[in-house]
Amino acid sequence: MENVATHEDWKNCFAEAAPGLVLFARQFVRSVADAEDIVQEAFVKFWRKQHPIENRALLFATVRTTALDLLRRDARRARREADVVAGSEQSVAPQFDGASESQQALAGAVDRLPAEQREVLVMKIWNELTFAEIASILGISQNTAASRYRYALAALKKNLIPHERVF
Repeated sequence: MENVATHEDWKNCFAEAAPGLVLFARQFVRSVADAEDIVQEAFVKFWRKQHPIENRALLFATVRTTALDLLRRDARRARREADVVAGSEQSVAPQFDGASESQQALAGAVDRLPAEQREVLVMKIWNELTFAEIASILGISQNTAASRYRYALAALKKNLIPHERVF
C-alpha cells in the first residue's frame, strides 16, 4: 500500500497542527490574523511540494521561512513607500488664491503643461530645488531638468500673454 496522504489526512494534520503553528508564527508578526495567513500560506506550500505529512519539523521550518519572507516583503514595501513620501514632500503643488483672475489663469496654464514639465516647474519655483536635486529625484540629467523648466516657462509665457493683453 502506498504512503500517500489523503485529503482527510491533510485536513486532520492542519486541524491538529494549526494552533501551534499560529502561536509559532505569532512570534514573527504583530497580529493573529497575519500569523494565521502565514500558517495557511506555509501549509499550502508544504502541501504543494508533497512533503511527508508526518514531517512536522519541516512544516515549522516552512512557517518560519514564510514569516521571514513576509517581513522582508513588508520592509521593502515600507522603504519604497518612504521613498515616495520623501519625494513627494520635496514637491509641493502650488497653491493659488482663487480670488485673482490672473492667478486662476496661471493655475490653468500650469495644469495644461505636460506632466514632466509641470513637475520640474513646481519643484524649481514653488519648492526652490536646484536642477541637480530635481535631476536626482526624477532620475534624469541636470540638462534635461533645465530644458523641461525652460520649455515650461516658454509654454506659460505663450499661454499667458493673450490673457494679460486683455487687461
